[in-house]
Amino acid sequence: MHPEKKLTERESLELITQMINKAKDACHSTGLAAIMWGLIIAFCSLVRLAEIQYWFKLPFDIYLLTLLAIIPQVYLSVREKRKAKVKAYGDEFIDYLWLGFGICIFLLIFITQAVFTAWKPAGEEYQLLAGHPASFQFYEFSASFFLLLYGLPTFVSGISMKFRPMIWGGLLCWVSCLAAIYTPVKADLLLTALSSVFAWFIPGMIMEKRYQKAKKELAAQHV
Repeated sequence: MHPEKKLTERESLELITQMINKAKDACHSTGLAAIMWGLIIAFCSLVRLAEIQYWFKLPFDIYLLTLLAIIPQVYLSVREKRKAKVKAYGDEFIDYLWLGFGICIFLLIFITQAVFTAWKPAGEEYQLLAGHPASFQFYEFSASFFLLLYGLPTFVSGISMKFRPMIWGGLLCWVSCLAAIYTPVKADLLLTALSSVFAWFIPGMIMEKRYQKAKKELAAQHV
């Protein structure tokens, strides 16, 4: 038998740190959810922009596609939870944060659609009597509500994971939220698409690349 090699205090600390990092990589560093949200929101915003620009209307609200994003969000969360040997409290919090975000997006879409439906007859009647459209149009400010919501889980996730691309992405959403108050609807949609790409898609690609790299390194150590 070979005598076991005793680890020094520094080596033990490094080993523990390495194990924690591996556990973290194994359970919550995948960027698939962020990539998915970035693509869906950018796609929906650009389709809505095309509807306005080229005067056509889909038979459904394109933003209802975000409901489809909630389903894979739940699937990814469950899959990562099953695969993870260690599930930190912070990781579980982020999972539920993004799930709650998806639900809030769907509810906000439902609320804004209800407001549009209620406002449309009154707006048409005002235009008929006054001879010009009302100076206030709710849809001109709806993008700010969504961008406000987009920034919250992005910024919190970035702070929690100490991941700067998401921190800056969350801040970009909030800056775009303020800008959208003063810009026309077409610009609002471009700001929304731009924010989703920089807040979610690009950080998600970085996270996924790091996750796959760590996964390969971990697999190589067990060969």
